[in-house]
This record gives sequence, C-alpha cells and structure tokens, in this order.
Amino acid sequence: MKKLYITILCCTLFLGCSEFDDDINVNPNIPSEASGTQLIANAQLFLPGLSSSPQGEFLAQYLAETQYVGVSLYPEGSTNFYGWYEGPLMNLQTVLDSEEELNASEGLVVNQIAVAKILKAYFYWNITDRWGDVPYFEALSGADDFTPAYDEQKEIYADLFRLLEEANNQIVTSGSIANDIVYGGDMSKWKKLGNTIRLLMALRLSEVDEEWAKEEFKKAISAGIMESNEDNLVFNHLADANNQNYWYEQVVDRNREWWALTVNLVEEMKPVNDPRLPVYGDPARENDEFVGMVYGDTENLGTEQYSLLGSDIYAQDAPVYLVTYAQALFAIAEAAERNWITEDVETYYNLAIENSIEQWTGSTEGVDTFLTQPEISFDPANALEQIAEQRWVHLFMNGYEAWSEWRRTG
Repeated sequence: MKKLYITILCCTLFLGCSEFDDDINVNPNIPSEASGTQLIANAQLFLPGLSSSPQGEFLAQYLAETQYVGVSLYPEGSTNFYGWYEGPLMNLQTVLDSEEELNASEGLVVNQIAVAKILKAYFYWNITDRWGDVPYFEALSGADDFTPAYDEQKEIYADLFRLLEEANNQIVTSGSIANDIVYGGDMSKWKKLGNTIRLLMALRLSEVDEEWAKEEFKKAISAGIMESNEDNLVFNHLADANNQNYWYEQVVDRNREWWALTVNLVEEMKPVNDPRLPVYGDPARENDEFVGMVYGDTENLGTEQYSLLGSDIYAQDAPVYLVTYAQALFAIAEAAERNWITEDVETYYNLAIENSIEQWTGSTEGVDTFLTQPEISFDPANALEQIAEQRWVHLFMNGYEAWSEWRRTG
C-alpha cells in the first residue's frame, strides 16, 4: 500500500510540472532587452572618449610630455577603432534596427530614431576622419558578418549626410525622449546639433569637393544650427569616482604631472593676454609665468619650469566640449570668406572669438579689448589664416578635431 501511495504522489508531481509558467526561470530584475533610450544613453557615455585622451592633444600639439616622451612621438601606435564599433555604434544600430519594437512611453519613436541617427553620424564622422576608409555599409551586423568590407570615405560622408538630413526631417521638437544624459530630452537642441555637425562636415570637404561642400553647408544653415553656447554638445562629468573626468583620474588619482602646455600654444596666447590661457594651463611653479614646453623635447624635462595642464581642465566634474556654437561661427566666417554665403566675415569672426571666450571662462569680460589687439583684430587680407588660428586655440582639448582641421587648412 505504501508503494502505491508513493507511485501516485510521483505521478501527481510529474503531471503538475506541466502547470508551471514558461517564465518561471526568468529573473524579473534583469530585463531580457534594453530599452531604446537606455541604449542611446549608453552610447552617450562614450562621447567624452572622442576627445579625452592624450593622443589627440599630441597630434594637435596642445600638450607636451614632461616624461615618457616617446609615447607622444608615435601617438597613434596603439589605437584602433574596434571599441567604437562594439560599443556605441552597436547600441545605436540596435535602436535603428528595432524601430517597430521601441517603447513610445520613452518618447516618440521618431525622436528616438532621429537621435540614434545623429549620434551614429557623429561617431562615424570621427572614425572616418581619423582612420580614412573604414567598414561602414556592411558593419554592425554582429555574428552575421565578421569581415565587413572597407568603404571609401567619400561614400561614408555621403551616407552620413543622408542620416543627418533624415534626422532633421524626423524630429518633432515638441516631443522628448527619456534617459537623455546630454540634452535632457530637448529635441530642439538635438535638431540644431545634427545640422551643426552637417555644417562642420561640409566645411571639411572644402579642399576636396568645393561644390558638394557648399551645397551641404547651405542646407545645414537653412535647416537651423546652434544659436548660442546653450546649444553646445557637452558631456558634463560629476564629482564622483564613477562619473569623473578622464584627466582627473590621470592627474589627481594617479598623481601624473605628465602634461604641459606646448610652446606653440603659449606663444600664440600669452603675447595677446588671451583670457583663455589661465583656464588652459597653470602658471609654472618656478616663476609663476606661463611657459610652454617644446613638443617632443627629450632633454629639458621637468614639472616646475613649465605650465602644466590647467586645474580647471582636470577638475573632477570638468565638462568635455565636443561640438560648439563657436565652431559653427568660425565655420560661417570661413564660408563667407570663401564666398559660399553672403554673411559678413568680420562679424562672425568676432562672434566666434567672443563665444569661445565665454565658453571657456564663463564670461565675456575683456573680449572687446582682446579683439582690438593688432594680432587679433580682423584683417581682410589675412582672414583665412586668422580664422584657422583662432579656431585652433578654441579647440583645445578636442585634439582630433583640431588635427583634422589642421590637415584641411595646413
């Protein structure tokens, strides 16, 4: 009889197993799929990495090394683009491939898609300007294609212009998106950012295909670009270890006084009392003067006699400037000088410098005096060179962008 009871009990338990829910082994605290805006936010976390590294500053000759100088002589020797593909670009492509599954409660789906397109274009623009021909049209296919073909930079540029135009047309400025750590869901700022990126990309073509450059430049202007420093693409770090500025970790946490301003930069700024210089670097401890170091110098090393990287730059919560209103103003000034547009060159040159100083110092105090100095005051006979030099000063700590501009303008 006992064996009979055991047999019946086992059969009951076995049959009861078919009553279990299919999701009994699914952890409710670990979502099986990330939301579209979470994927976008994760991609945004990679933004400061586009400029926060010594390599870009070496290429643009903003910073020189006070020790281990050999690293700066071959700054791109240990870099590659793989991390950009497997990180932010893969997240953004997942959003674009999942349009039908995106959650509208996190913001209009068209806005989520538009932001993903703008960020994808921005990351790819940085990648192709740095490495040239790269995988694009066959890339981001995951396990379906481990060997995507390399595409010509011209074809990549054309498709990035397409993405930015589509994003501009899609954005509903009255809407918003969740989890936006850059613009807080303000779609009007995203719209202006996309068009400003398009503007800067167009100018990059000035020495390659001027007619194409002019056409795209005018389209960007018509679509609406940044209107003030409030529109800047800025990554704001926090005063905590998990979200701190890259340079704080290097200079403070690791106690590395390895970087000084170059003599090139100091000699450009010091003679004209540039109000941005005390932000960019600290006076040399030896004599309380701004002293630049010769880039690549392997003999006269030290930290006391040179102006080291400014404490405002490596503050724990120091922001990272990526795409700025001043850049757009410099671009307009140059386009006007090239007769692409009819705006007044001097007006936009002065506005660009004014907004650059405001961005870096938080004030426009002293701008008028600065602009009247002979070396800075607008000279129509030397306009392109003046614009290029002041843009270089402005792009401090965005070294790869400055390097790309230097290669374009010489």
